[in-house]
Amino acid sequence: MQLSAVGIEKTVSLLKLLGDKTRLTMVKILDSHDCCVCEFVAIFQATQPAISQHVRKLKDVGIVRERRNGQWIIYSLNKENELYPMVVEILKHVPNQDHRLEELEKQGLRISCN
Repeated sequence: MQLSAVGIEKTVSLLKLLGDKTRLTMVKILDSHDCCVCEFVAIFQATQPAISQHVRKLKDVGIVRERRNGQWIIYSLNKENELYPMVVEILKHVPNQDHRLEELEKQGLRISCN
């Protein structure tokens, strides 16, 4: 994948954003699975407002996008964002997080918003 120069300010902003363990984990999960806030609430054992703040920060820089599914909002990585190639390079060094979704499935909480 070809990396393009995005500027020092955008790079710093991205690195600060992904410097948070919760947001980095969310982005790693979204790299292979779309999720809703309710799933992140269950995964991170956090409040809905706290998770929504993390998602909002990722959306504000365009890394994450949303689509509606009835009353639910489903989040995914925005592969068209100029920062996406850098995100992919960073995620290569982050352990797979599929076990978190598998645990949700065992608990009957995976895609609980459908």
